Amino acid sequence: MIVITAPTGNIGRHLLSRLLEAAPAAGEELRVIVRDPARLPDAARGRVEVIIGSHADAEVLDLAFEGADAVFWLVPPDATLTPQDAYSGFTSPATKALVAHGVGHVVGVSALGRDTPLADRAGLVTSSLAMDDLIADTGVAYRALANPSFFENLLEEAASIREKGVFTDSVDADRKAPFVAAADIAAAAAALLLDRSWTGAGSIPVLGPQDLSPNDLARIMTEQLGRPVRYERRPLDELYTHLVGHGLNEAFVQGMVDMKRAKDEGLDAGIARTPDTTSPTTFEQWCAQTLKPAVLS
Repeated sequence: MIVITAPTGNIGRHLLSRLLEAAPAAGEELRVIVRDPARLPDAARGRVEVIIGSHADAEVLDLAFEGADAVFWLVPPDATLTPQDAYSGFTSPATKALVAHGVGHVVGVSALGRDTPLADRAGLVTSSLAMDDLIADTGVAYRALANPSFFENLLEEAASIREKGVFTDSVDADRKAPFVAAADIAAAAAALLLDRSWTGAGSIPVLGPQDLSPNDLARIMTEQLGRPVRYERRPLDELYTHLVGHGLNEAFVQGMVDMKRAKDEGLDAGIARTPDTTSPTTFEQWCAQTLKPAVLS
């Protein structure tokens, strides 16, 4: 029995699709925790057990983890909370349920940066790494998928790209860093969940196929979209003021700012790229398949 949290999100929907294909042959049953079952794909109906509710809820977790062998754990960041509450606070009930129900394996979504000089001052990333430690301390076999920034983050810029030909971030225009597609993270998670021969705790970097700078992203978007796209760097203090002005928790916003500052200082460059840490989806492919329809719609 594999339990999937956040099965309708960017990563979870790709993971659910993969496991729906692979689980029958592997002799696995699937169970999902979801707030709104109507958002599940038609392919899942009648093929997965559905637990309705939030995976921050202890009662929901008791139902979901009963008889479970493995869990895919993803925390949806809540900008109304402090970073500690958004990650470790959200995960604390799960650690109790994992122990109570004897779950053997957990695959979690986390971030790059562990064991770097920036790890303890990287805002939301620091909180994500603390969440990993919380899960690992239960004694469960745990693998944290250590990810850089997602291609999917650019979907938030689709309107600006469409209307102004501009996307923004706060890192240097020539700062190269890894980027990854959500589908590739899901593929890594599926492989770990289906082959549970691993033990202990550790992390699995998922780095995408190449390091890219904002200027690289702009060039590729220009090519793929057939219209000029340029990058504008946004000052961190301006970002902070903007987000707090929209009612987000000030500590959470500071965590975002600290994360972005750490990334601009090379947080994601601490892992060497190897064939094992490289995932296949290129930014060109992702632009053609996902960003272009969003921008041109």
